[in-house]
Amino acid sequence: MRLPNIAVRIIAGAVFVGLLLGGILINEYTFCIIFSLITVLSLYEFYGLIEKGAKVPLTRVWNVLGGFALFIGSFYYYTVDASVVTFVPYCIYILVLFVGELYLKRPDPIRSIAYSLLGQFYIAVPFSLINYLVFAYTPGSYHYVYVLALLVFIWVNDSFAYLTGMAFGKHRLFERISPKKSWEGFIGGAVVSIGSSFIFAHYYQNLSALGWIGFAAITIIFGTWGDLFESLIKRTLGIKDSGGMIPGHGGILDRFDSTILAIPAVFLYLILINYSKSCF
Repeated sequence: MRLPNIAVRIIAGAVFVGLLLGGILINEYTFCIIFSLITVLSLYEFYGLIEKGAKVPLTRVWNVLGGFALFIGSFYYYTVDASVVTFVPYCIYILVLFVGELYLKRPDPIRSIAYSLLGQFYIAVPFSLINYLVFAYTPGSYHYVYVLALLVFIWVNDSFAYLTGMAFGKHRLFERISPKKSWEGFIGGAVVSIGSSFIFAHYYQNLSALGWIGFAAITIIFGTWGDLFESLIKRTLGIKDSGGMIPGHGGILDRFDSTILAIPAVFLYLILINYSKSCF
């Protein structure tokens, strides 16, 4: 008996969220496992999109290993040894990437290198920065709250932006890239998401209520841009979904497009918050 599409979506979504939350909430090692896997799968999908849509030959496995090395190096930096030595494997990846093009005899090595580095900056770097978020709440100790908040704000925003847009959406937000998104949906999602920040402000007082509002606002704005940027990539390449790893939901990259751009924005926000605390 074949399950209806809606049932497949619900089951796949529930399993996905359960694994993600379990990885975050248990300890730093389950966090490392789940997000290193997300990094690897996202990179694998991205480079697959480039090979298929842009017709550019890439050494996909080597590029994926490079992103994995960066994530693990970043995790090791915050958990074991805060030394630049932890990034030596990633430096080796970069060197081999450039030198390798001398021997691969590809028709357009510059485009191959450019797309390889795009994947690193677009996916591997943001996911590596997420390691800072889990060690920023209590310096030197693992705490999941900032990553949990980031995901909750994105999920709430996406859900209520969709519902508000369906009910009231008339004015297109970015019609050239995503014709279905509306300003009404964006505002509706933002209001509810910012409202949810007061729950975190009540239970986690490392940030003030205003600080949590800023956290939510930054996440919403850059998360929306992240969603639009992935849409821009897919529209440019003429591809609908990044993959089919999550039944009924598309690929891993489709699920984390908002998160990818929100992570470095929140990273900078928390850096500024901590700097201001140290100064005043």
